[in-house]
Amino acid sequence: MINILIVGAGRGGTALLRAFRDLASVHVVGIADVDPNAPGFVLARSLGVPTGQRYEAFFDGSVGTVQVVIEATGQAEVFKEIQERRPKGTTLIPGAVANLMMRLLLEKEELIRQLTVSRQELGAVLNSTYDAMIAVNSEGVITLFNPAAEQLSGKVAGEMVGRRACEVIPNSRLHIVLETGVPELNQLQEFHATTRILTNRVPMRDGQGNLVGALAVFRDITEIQKMAEEVTDLKEIQLLLQSIIHSTQDAISVVDTEGRGILINPAYTRLTGLREEEVIGKPADVDIAEGESMHLQVLKTRKPVRGVPMKVGPYRKEVLVNVAPIVVDGELKGSVGIVHDISEIENLTKELNQAKQLIRKLEAKYQFEDIIGSSNEMLMAIEQARKAAETPATVLLRGESGTGKELFAHAIHNASERRYSQFIRVNCAAISESLLESELFGYEEGAFTGAKRGGKKGLFEEASGGTIFLDEIGELSMSMQAKILRVLQEKEILRVGGAKATPVNARVIAATNVNLERAIQQGTFREDLYYRLNVLPIIIPPLRYRKEDIPAIGLRLIHKYNQEYGRGVEQISPLAVGKLIEYQWPGNVRELENAIGRAMINMKFTETVMEPHHLILYGHQAPGSGGTATQPVAWVAETVEDADLPQTGELRSLDEVVGEAERLYITRVLRQTNGNKTEAAKRLGIAVRSLYYKLEKYGIQS
Repeated sequence: MINILIVGAGRGGTALLRAFRDLASVHVVGIADVDPNAPGFVLARSLGVPTGQRYEAFFDGSVGTVQVVIEATGQAEVFKEIQERRPKGTTLIPGAVANLMMRLLLEKEELIRQLTVSRQELGAVLNSTYDAMIAVNSEGVITLFNPAAEQLSGKVAGEMVGRRACEVIPNSRLHIVLETGVPELNQLQEFHATTRILTNRVPMRDGQGNLVGALAVFRDITEIQKMAEEVTDLKEIQLLLQSIIHSTQDAISVVDTEGRGILINPAYTRLTGLREEEVIGKPADVDIAEGESMHLQVLKTRKPVRGVPMKVGPYRKEVLVNVAPIVVDGELKGSVGIVHDISEIENLTKELNQAKQLIRKLEAKYQFEDIIGSSNEMLMAIEQARKAAETPATVLLRGESGTGKELFAHAIHNASERRYSQFIRVNCAAISESLLESELFGYEEGAFTGAKRGGKKGLFEEASGGTIFLDEIGELSMSMQAKILRVLQEKEILRVGGAKATPVNARVIAATNVNLERAIQQGTFREDLYYRLNVLPIIIPPLRYRKEDIPAIGLRLIHKYNQEYGRGVEQISPLAVGKLIEYQWPGNVRELENAIGRAMINMKFTETVMEPHHLILYGHQAPGSGGTATQPVAWVAETVEDADLPQTGELRSLDEVVGEAERLYITRVLRQTNGNKTEAAKRLGIAVRSLYYKLEKYGIQS
């Protein structure tokens, strides 16, 4: 501790006193000045420093030994006087030297202060940074371990500072950096089982390049990697959604909550003719030529709308729009609209209908495996059909209504070389003659009122390469028979209104339940057409001639209706089978199919065995129901007896006798049905059209 006396309490003395007050090694024993109001006295009194007008008074030892006297008046005579009167061993310093010392001291204090501030700022940075930092000196001893390092490592700085890093944190590698002097940058490291860090380790050197320590800065990048992966996933999803939106053929329009466009796709531009710059940022109704904006309605109501017609774009395109709100976490974000071109929908509908028609025409559902029969007659018919399938010859299927002629036609087609081409079925009795010609042969443009532009292909043309099934061919008029004959002979057709023949290559399968030989005798069927059709005749026996097939057919029908009706019927009881076998089946397999279907409907859902009381057989009564199984035969016998038969010696042809019996029998059935021709035709087992033909033929009034 140095005792200093300041002589002069002016500006210089005051400055010295202020500078010395914070120095621990300096003790100001007093300050003297001849002026009792000198400014230095005020500061001295506030600091508790003794004051006086005579400096000699401080040499008496009352305040301690004065070791240094600083002359701060700046007057030479005062300096000389103090030099002469100072005690022995007391050092006298001129004011100029004192001022220099003062500046040096002040600069030192300022540097110390700045250094302290810098250290505080650096400490604040190190303590608040997210990056963990560990520093070691040249000996590898930890000198810095900031809070981020504590949090990441789970260790306390107070326990780490002062210890060698290689002992307490071996994987820090700071000791290796000290040895090599080579930095290690951007190093990935597993810190814990679930933590990954990114580390930079650098050597620290002084101004002369000497290695004085090393610093490791590391950061937990586990969350960053997760966020990066999420961002990557979001970008992929965004790109995927953008690709989907831009690649779809549906026109898409999106607006924000203010009803301004924020997105459209290329399909929207193609449909409306509006580009992005004409829609994006513009009001939602900018694209509407006629109608109201559904975007604005959805934004107002928050409810979707569907199938709203309107016109859009400069070309006033007719469209249907579906618009739905975009709601995220319960908050409305905008709305999205899908715009459909009505003309495109109409074209697609037309194409769909055409496809359905084509599928129906191509459909040949049955194989020979679907035909059930073990009787000799049925096995013979199946064998003939298999042989017919191996040839392209015309086939004539003959048999009563409901015997399965169409089933045979399907099977022949599917077993032939034409199985992968079209199969077209035509019911000649179901189409009026005026339409049948244009359906079969097609027509040219302008052939008649309502004809399509460009004309239309007929069914023979569409079946070219495949098979055309002419069902009920015996019901054709004579003029239509002539046209069919031309197709069979010349393999070509002439469209209605056309002048040029068109070659066709369609395999013909015809079917009829009409006695064609009798029709030829009666002049209702062309003999030449008969011989063209009758190349491969196949006679399908009626069900009453092959009753042994009824149980197998019944089980197949039960399986079919189980699927259609959702039932679980397993079998037919022996009594029910007996009832089915005793019945005569005038409607053949078709009637059996109806009977099985009705019986299953009558059964309870829990019943699995079909019993006799479930069966309701119409038309003719089965045994046990009040009638006889031979009733149809008896009716025929009675009819023949009632007929106007020739007397002995008078001969009439068999056709005339049979015709008379047929007339009387039809008349009796009509009386039983009260003139209901549909029911009469059903009981007779013939088509309604055939019944009308016979009524006209025999002159029967009903």
